[in-house]
Amino acid sequence: MSLPTAGDDPRYTTRGAVYVPSGAGITKWFSGDVYTTKLRAQDTNGALGVVDASVPVGSGPVPHTHADQDETFFLLSGELEFLDGDKTFMAYAGDLVFVPRKIRHRFTNVGLYPARMLFFYTPGGTESTFIEGGDEPEAGVMVQPWGPERIDERVLSILAKYGTEALPDLP
Repeated sequence: MSLPTAGDDPRYTTRGAVYVPSGAGITKWFSGDVYTTKLRAQDTNGALGVVDASVPVGSGPVPHTHADQDETFFLLSGELEFLDGDKTFMAYAGDLVFVPRKIRHRFTNVGLYPARMLFFYTPGGTESTFIEGGDEPEAGVMVQPWGPERIDERVLSILAKYGTEALPDLP
């Protein structure tokens, strides 16, 4: 038996890594948060989507579900209250939260400082919601929270396009 060499084994020369430098990505304001899409499904053959999120105090999305994607959150700084179905819990810097598809969830920054986290969609795709439905950031301006009027037919259709359904609390 002989060991493979670079000359006859494509594993030595075939390239396919995706490199996203610091500061790169598509940044949008969405639901009062700042989301930078670092990796899109189209970059990973559909396998993964990655978003770097900054969540101001009091901000976060409405409760929702994803039909075909699991979502994993890794909290880099701050603290966030997470909704899991009908219960809430607190997550802190260094914590990881995995939410399987079809589970109602949301996060809200109930702390004193902005929170930052990465979230991962598997498979990818849902991250395009922010690119298509988000607002262009304005230099020198703080992101503004979205009121209920922002969850209009346009936003609901973009959410549905990417398998997300808003499920706020019942009256």
